Amino acid sequence: MESITGWQVISLCGIALWIVISSIFNVTQKLRSLTQPWVCKRVITDTPIIMKIQKYQHRHLDAFFSGLSCVVSVPFYTAFLPLLFWTGHCKLARQMTLLIAFCDYTGNCIKDVVSAPRPKSPPVRRVTATKDEEDNAMEYGLPSSHTLNTVCLSGYLLHYVLAYTESNDVFIKVVGLTIACLFVGLVGLGRIYLGMHSLIDIIGGLALGLGILAIWLAVSEYIDNFVVSGQNVVSFWAALSFLLLFAYPTPEFPTPSFEYHTAFNGVALGIVTGIHQTFHQFHHENVARVFSPQLAFPAFVGRLLLGIPTILLVKFCSKALAKWILPILANTLGIPIRSTSYMPTLIGMPADKKSDKIKQSGYLQKLFFFSNQTSFDALILA
Repeated sequence: MESITGWQVISLCGIALWIVISSIFNVTQKLRSLTQPWVCKRVITDTPIIMKIQKYQHRHLDAFFSGLSCVVSVPFYTAFLPLLFWTGHCKLARQMTLLIAFCDYTGNCIKDVVSAPRPKSPPVRRVTATKDEEDNAMEYGLPSSHTLNTVCLSGYLLHYVLAYTESNDVFIKVVGLTIACLFVGLVGLGRIYLGMHSLIDIIGGLALGLGILAIWLAVSEYIDNFVVSGQNVVSFWAALSFLLLFAYPTPEFPTPSFEYHTAFNGVALGIVTGIHQTFHQFHHENVARVFSPQLAFPAFVGRLLLGIPTILLVKFCSKALAKWILPILANTLGIPIRSTSYMPTLIGMPADKKSDKIKQSGYLQKLFFFSNQTSFDALILA
């Protein structure tokens, strides 16, 4: 059995210590009291800007920006990330999966720490063309997850393409960067046009995305080498995933953000486990890639036709099975559970509005017997 290395012990103990310290000293509440009033003021100040942009509303623009928002949505990742694996570009696939998981966790943490509302509707016109957008509207605003994820997705994709093609052509680099910037700009503009975010949310998502992308480009090779051939990878990542659940901050009012990052956390754990155990069989650098003689385009299309339905079937069946098994298991163990109920009044809620009736215990406290938590969320468990 592989022994855990020193940096792994330090990392896990550091996160555990942070969980205890932040719970004892109410770090989340203190940070929120410092940031929320200023952000809420900016949201109100930005409302006239949103109204001016929405003066150009048109059904074609509604459709265009709604479709563009789907590019970094959950259904998009369900198809896009497996697609990267099926193309044979396994390094890109695993790096992109872990990067987006990191973005999702970091962005949602900041959302729930600050707990600043989205633009108030009305007077702002909010367009939620899909069920996914309706769920997104139940989250807090800062930072814009769409902007954050688009920056990291397009930035890392551009980096990979330039490195893979070994292109030193300045013109190609400029064109690629221009396309990436245009894509990010349209997504950010679309989030404002659709009434989903204020300008401060977009700026926050852009700044955070650039910061995360810069860090990821600096450490991605180390992370990839660890996932592929490191020591104690599966055990360490499982422990890390578990601790991150409890390190997540408690929002002012319940939102779906915790569930979103939990799902992606599970995806990242599964990807890391699978790649570490089967790298030399399926994920090595000499694996067949699309458009090569070893993987012709018809064969690639066959992977899509077989893979996408399989993923959807496994996704829906596993979720239904979990919702059926977990309540039975919880009842058997005597663990009370409930169904999540998010507050519709969350959107556009004034910063100074506090509720004594609605409280959410820290996620750390849910683990221990001294908790005041009276029930557990069935959807989070599933």
